[in-house]
Amino acid sequence: MSDYSPHRFCTAPLLDWSDRHCRYMWRLLSKRARLYSEMVTTGAILHGDRQRHLQFDAGELPVALQLGGSDPRELAECARIAEEWGYAEINLNCGCPSDRVQSGRFGACLMAEPDVVAAGLSAMRDAVSIPVTVKHRIGIDDMEDYPGLTRFVEAQAAIGTETFIVHARKAWLQGLSPKENREIPPLNYDMVYQLKKDYPQLQVIINGGINSLEECQQHLQRVDGVMLGRAAYQTPALLSQVDSVLFGENEGPDAAQVVEQMLPYIERELASGQRLNHITRHMLGLFQGLPGARRFRRHLSENAHKKGAGPEVVEQALSLVTQAA
Repeated sequence: MSDYSPHRFCTAPLLDWSDRHCRYMWRLLSKRARLYSEMVTTGAILHGDRQRHLQFDAGELPVALQLGGSDPRELAECARIAEEWGYAEINLNCGCPSDRVQSGRFGACLMAEPDVVAAGLSAMRDAVSIPVTVKHRIGIDDMEDYPGLTRFVEAQAAIGTETFIVHARKAWLQGLSPKENREIPPLNYDMVYQLKKDYPQLQVIINGGINSLEECQQHLQRVDGVMLGRAAYQTPALLSQVDSVLFGENEGPDAAQVVEQMLPYIERELASGQRLNHITRHMLGLFQGLPGARRFRRHLSENAHKKGAGPEVVEQALSLVTQAA
């Protein structure tokens, strides 16, 4: 095993996207990527369908659970439950800018309350033996730039937090939608680089607008790790290069091999009552940029949702690509 940071390459927590079916496919592509769940609120775990929110396949490991919440007791209880389920890390969401999140007092609005965040992280650290990390923005609203960021980070480092995943954009809690908050505030990678320079003892992972492994390599000269969200989802085949390019290990399988390797998983999941399109929706981008990609996508889109659709739909879609190739 190489001595790289476990956070050298991560996939982002993506609401409605990075569910367990998506992560199973991502893990086939890369053995070394650190995979993150969608954000799950403390309330959903404590009062909702725990099986639905926490279930994963052992083939996905290691997986980090991202929590949304701010009450130390609830966070500690959820962290304990997650550790029992087998998660490898707990990550606290201090970056999501949606209105729903603000009203629940979690997400990006917590950057204005570093002591509240520190109390939550401290309670979780006391409750579990797995790492507890935080994902946040470089700032919110009119918070002064770098001093505001360092004040937040120092409060978390003071209670022993070591790993900071930093989305290199501000979040504007008033006036911008969550989608606009991912695109309109300008990226400021230099501020994240400065954070690593000023706090070399901390693990700093950079996130936001990273689209290729070449960009990852450039960032890794300045920080400890990179996190990809949309690029990993929309062009998942790039994950097959992660282990070789960033870890010096064997390359992952190609898109066609991944489809073949997904078939036994699909059969298992369908047998337990899952619907085919809930799995295949994450596979649509597998052949992005390759001959036959559109036919593959169209066949799955038009057929996977039909009643009784099974693995043969996926096999037919794959045959359309191999014909085109």
